[in-house]
Amino acid sequence: MVNKPLLRALHGERAARPPTWLMRQAGRYLPEYRALRAEKGGFLALATDPVAAAEVTLQPIRRFGFDGAILFSDILMVPWALGQELTFGAGEGPRLTPALVDAALESLTPDPGRLDPVYATVRRVAESLPAETTFLGFAGSPWTVATYMVAGQGSRDQEVTRRVAYADPAAFGRIVEAVVAMTIDYLVAQIENGVEAVQIFDSWAGSLSPDQFERWVIAPNRAIVDGVRARCPGTPIIGFPKGAGGKLAAYAHGTAVDAIGLDETVDPLWADSVLPPELPVQGNLDPLALLTGGAALDAGIDRVLAAFPERPHVFNLGHGIGQHTPIAHVEHLLQRIRG
Repeated sequence: MVNKPLLRALHGERAARPPTWLMRQAGRYLPEYRALRAEKGGFLALATDPVAAAEVTLQPIRRFGFDGAILFSDILMVPWALGQELTFGAGEGPRLTPALVDAALESLTPDPGRLDPVYATVRRVAESLPAETTFLGFAGSPWTVATYMVAGQGSRDQEVTRRVAYADPAAFGRIVEAVVAMTIDYLVAQIENGVEAVQIFDSWAGSLSPDQFERWVIAPNRAIVDGVRARCPGTPIIGFPKGAGGKLAAYAHGTAVDAIGLDETVDPLWADSVLPPELPVQGNLDPLALLTGGAALDAGIDRVLAAFPERPHVFNLGHGIGQHTPIAHVEHLLQRIRG
């Protein structure tokens, strides 16, 4: 850990220059990624080829020297391992079949072996990273993963899944419990194969009412944190409840994550005032400011850097980097932070 600034921050150490990585830093804005994906012929083929997936994970480290490398994979690997079929259609996003709004969880046949290529990717990356770079693994949060499992695809408001959760909480709870159990095993295996910290992505946390947030976001994530921590003590766990807003403090206390990610809608000064004093935070530059560049980018960087004078901080975006983001803007961001 001595020469790993990101890992030190996640363990609670504040640095004059915050360590930096960007969500979706390995992806479509990089020409080298686009070339490799075209060669492989599709996302799933790319993500399940350990040689190719390791190359994608390493591409932004070679180009930019980020302090963290994030495993190249997808949050829907867990439902795939639980027995749903996963496809990525051109221009239409991921699909899971059968959708559990019309089929029972018990009809699926789990196949944890589908995750073996991910672990092979982890081993390859761990052998190749610079000594100072922290290796981050990840999984989707049970609520977000379940929204795809129930509806079979993404949606703007998660109405189908929210209605199922209200109408039949016992059946929905079994889906969430299955995701929790598989996710604990998945994250532990990532750690055992070489990742040094993990992030739990809850992209749709903002769609729930307070009581549903407590039931379907906080409680399942706490179960994951406790399960991973029992088997891999000392490995930092980052929680990223996008859209949680005023429920962030409840999330931090209830889940007991080691660090919390802030999306771009959160006022970082407010977050600094309501979160536990020593809790490391991550974020939260607006990805559109990075895409736009110029004065908007500089002002956004300055606001984030000034927001956490006493708190351990990992500089990141409030969500994933956009595919049309100019590489020059990423270079400028890093120059400003490192300067």
